[in-house]
Amino acid sequence: MAADKEEIRVLLVVALQAHMNPMLKFARCLASKGVFVTLAMTETARDTLLNFNTFTTQNPKINLEFFSDGLTAEFNREKGGEALTTLQISGSKNLSNLIKNLTFVKKLTISCIIFNPFVPWVADVAAELGIPCALLWNQSCATFSILYRYSKKISPFDPNFEMNPSEILGCPGIPNLEVKDLPSTILPPTPFHFKKLISDSVQSSEKASWVLGNSFYELEKDIIDSMDSLIPIRPIGPLVSSFILGRAEEDDDNTLHIDMWEAEESCIEWLNKQPISSVIYASFGRVTVLSQIQIDNIAMALKTSKRPFLWVLKAPTEGSKMKLGELPSGFLEETRERGMVVNWCSQEKVLMHKAVACFMTHGGWSSTLETVASGVPVVVYPEWTDQPTNAKLLADVFRVGVRIKVGEDGIAGSEEMGRCIEEVVDGPRAKEMKKRALELKEAAKKAVEDGGSSDLNINQFIREISGKSC
Repeated sequence: MAADKEEIRVLLVVALQAHMNPMLKFARCLASKGVFVTLAMTETARDTLLNFNTFTTQNPKINLEFFSDGLTAEFNREKGGEALTTLQISGSKNLSNLIKNLTFVKKLTISCIIFNPFVPWVADVAAELGIPCALLWNQSCATFSILYRYSKKISPFDPNFEMNPSEILGCPGIPNLEVKDLPSTILPPTPFHFKKLISDSVQSSEKASWVLGNSFYELEKDIIDSMDSLIPIRPIGPLVSSFILGRAEEDDDNTLHIDMWEAEESCIEWLNKQPISSVIYASFGRVTVLSQIQIDNIAMALKTSKRPFLWVLKAPTEGSKMKLGELPSGFLEETRERGMVVNWCSQEKVLMHKAVACFMTHGGWSSTLETVASGVPVVVYPEWTDQPTNAKLLADVFRVGVRIKVGEDGIAGSEEMGRCIEEVVDGPRAKEMKKRALELKEAAKKAVEDGGSSDLNINQFIREISGKSC
């Protein structure tokens, strides 16, 4: 559907780069349906993003506005507690002033303010200004269900709930859920600021008029249905680049994806020279910094696999206390005929390449959706936040991969990594996992097509924010 001639405008608020791209994808989606979009982000983004000017010139219904997060340019925003507190106190005031300027000075009518879980205070800003708001949940619906039930002490997290490692939890839509599958943010010893963020995010979902999910109904059907009686979540994804979903060419999406690091385009040239379904693609996201022992074990697993591999080994962000480990002596020389190690790449383009056989991943939700939409089986090595839950989904609910088992120290050995790679690429269940991955790829495409489940949910959302009857 397209919005009627009467202008409909929404304001999307995002403060962290890791959660910016789903917002950009949703912005373009709304704009394609005739909705005007103002994207409000912190001023630090203006100095660090690579191509936001191109993004707006290519999308005339979308414009960018900036507000201060209250921190100096030199401040290390990885200091989570202080950064989140300052953002809530100062950022909320500055965002409120920005919205007042848009509505009172520029005379824009904002039909809805859309925010993500990392800025839950936006719901209060919206309420103070009398503007309806929507929470765009950018993790899995399963994670939303777990955190909501945990925060509200709803079964299986009743008031007497204890973190018993051997207990099987009865959570709808997630069979045989164990404590090790829960988001790490609800496990001890989670810092106070993370616990507060979870509590505030859940509260903001109840203040919002809509909870939108970056997922699609066919992927998490039972989980989504189970939330209807508690707080409905309306899936509108997957929010991935259009070319993955067969809706545009790659070049059309270049202005849609914002990275803080330049991708090494030589990756695609290298993949073009590899046999079909032969390459192990290993990448562990923007935030995860691998320890030396993890690097050593991954290197050994890739080396002994005897298969071509593309490994993204990202350096820590500037100002981080973490240090990047070193590759084992002689590794690059010994694997140069079949391996490539880079600092960063265009992940969606890599996953869509016919040479890729499997994806060795940390299991972040953006990576999960990208691999599902690409039809690539996975080897999951989760660490923290929602990654353990996503690993559970990928292995046992979506059935498109395996989860690496770790020791008591939380580290996986190279033998275990190698076993999982072999199981996904050439094991007894490899064909079954690939078949299931391709089925979900097709389901993801259909969800966003005209009349698909996510498309219908977006149309309904637009009708409701415009005040039109259903």
